[in-house]
Amino acid sequence: MTTDVTLDDLARSVLHESDPISKARASQDAAAVWRCGIVSVEHGPVEDRPARPDHPELEAPQAMPRRRALTTPAGRVALLHALAHIEFNAIDLAWDITARFPGQPDAFYTDWIAVGDDEARHFLLLHDRLTALGSHYGALPAHDGLWQAAQDTSDDLLARLAIVPLVLEARGLDVTPAMIERLRQVGDEDSVAVLEVIYRDEVDHVASGSRWFNHVCHTRGLEPEDTWRQLVRDRFKGKLKPPFNDQARSKAGLMPSFYAEWDTGTIR
Repeated sequence: MTTDVTLDDLARSVLHESDPISKARASQDAAAVWRCGIVSVEHGPVEDRPARPDHPELEAPQAMPRRRALTTPAGRVALLHALAHIEFNAIDLAWDITARFPGQPDAFYTDWIAVGDDEARHFLLLHDRLTALGSHYGALPAHDGLWQAAQDTSDDLLARLAIVPLVLEARGLDVTPAMIERLRQVGDEDSVAVLEVIYRDEVDHVASGSRWFNHVCHTRGLEPEDTWRQLVRDRFKGKLKPPFNDQARSKAGLMPSFYAEWDTGTIR
């Protein structure tokens, strides 16, 4: 079977969609097409930013209000909205890495398209939960830190892998169990169920980041741990904050030896 559909076409169908629900559905549809095995691996130019809806309004991270206690419905909405914003950005992050970096093995694109499929499912689960709580994605302000990290690493695949999956997504492994426990304590089992799905899948996402980071290091003749630490110092504008979830990180292939100096406070 022949087809005129390219990987670039699939990525653009997601990255050029601004409506949040439509973007998530486009990601799922594009992943299904890729899995059929009839897409040619061709790349075109990639814009700096994907299409975005008018809301949520984007503010600087330091301008974001402090979250309310989860004992209130408003506090739970604020938490779930923040997570929905992360997952919405993560859809674009997954498709951006497939579109921006040509010349990789087909398995690389398969892995990140699968991540984009998962992130779309996560976003829709959070959207449904927000709706059940009387809110929606876009009702609250959000920050642009995730996409800033993408722009800061748009020139180098190794930097992108080091920062997005192996810092930002790995951070989710550290903090999500505590979120789940706090939601369980206030009796919000529906939200717990959503976060448990996200947590399970994020281990696989970090594992994809670890696998391909090590692969690219090998192809460039670089030692992975030293290279990761240097890229974090050079490219990450935030701070790595212990405690770390060593068990989940190790399951994903991100061993404690990578980030041990941050855990002990001896950053440099």
